[in-house]
Amino acid sequence: MKWELAVNQRIWHAVEAFALSEAREAIEYGLIEAGALGTETTESNDNVRITAYYRDAISVDKVRAILLDALRIYNLSESSLIDLNFQEIPDRDWLFEWKKNWQPITVGHFIVAPTWLMSVPPALARGSGEPSIIVGIDPGMAFGTGTHESTRLCLKAIAKYFRGGSFLDVGTGTGILAIAAAKMYPVARVEACDTDAQAIGIAKENARLNGVDHRINFRVGTVDAETQSADFVCANLTAPVISDLLPLLLGAACGRLVLSGILDSQIDLVTSRLLELGAGASEVNQDGEWVALVV
Repeated sequence: MKWELAVNQRIWHAVEAFALSEAREAIEYGLIEAGALGTETTESNDNVRITAYYRDAISVDKVRAILLDALRIYNLSESSLIDLNFQEIPDRDWLFEWKKNWQPITVGHFIVAPTWLMSVPPALARGSGEPSIIVGIDPGMAFGTGTHESTRLCLKAIAKYFRGGSFLDVGTGTGILAIAAAKMYPVARVEACDTDAQAIGIAKENARLNGVDHRINFRVGTVDAETQSADFVCANLTAPVISDLLPLLLGAACGRLVLSGILDSQIDLVTSRLLELGAGASEVNQDGEWVALVV
């Protein structure tokens, strides 16, 4: 389940997409791109039914066109989408449903937990005896709960390579990566930015709940020529956005640069741009259909 829903709505406009199982991620991605505030997926044999929820009525032609584009991005046939069904459904307590299904997850030596489950079960502690770093996240309407592959890839890179100093998180969303860095090295200088002012508000609150709000400089915006350079830079965005920002990202990184949010079908877009700029990836990591490059 993926929920980013506001409550207090009397009627929701739902789109049910029936597709082959191999197209699950592409369809979920397309429905969110079409403006869905949340999706719910059920699987049966080789097929999936993905239900997306919208505040307002949405055109069937618009949804179909976006889903077909998503299938092309994932290099899947249009026939992977079997059928679409539109309906109106009454409200229910979506927030309760979502909270009920989101449990703490372990990524390296980070444990990402909902803020309402900050007391993590001992079974999730590291087997090595080294203390785990617990990052509590309440996503609100922002991206980044630790469950998405691109976020996990970034957390793994931080755990492997970040050794303190300065840290820059471009496209911070919930603030999860910046918070992880600040909790990993309390003396680090951490800056995080996002073009979405609402996301910055959510990130600041998450930082406060984790006790690191005084150590992270959050701002609305993105990387630019005035951005202070950092020893470690994370950009968990999308391949086209990364490609456009790459000169600025390289300019801001005086150590390692992690580029994530890249579909494996789009990796050439980023690697070719890196070569144009005289750089290259020293490491390529993959989780499902998502790729992160370490530069």
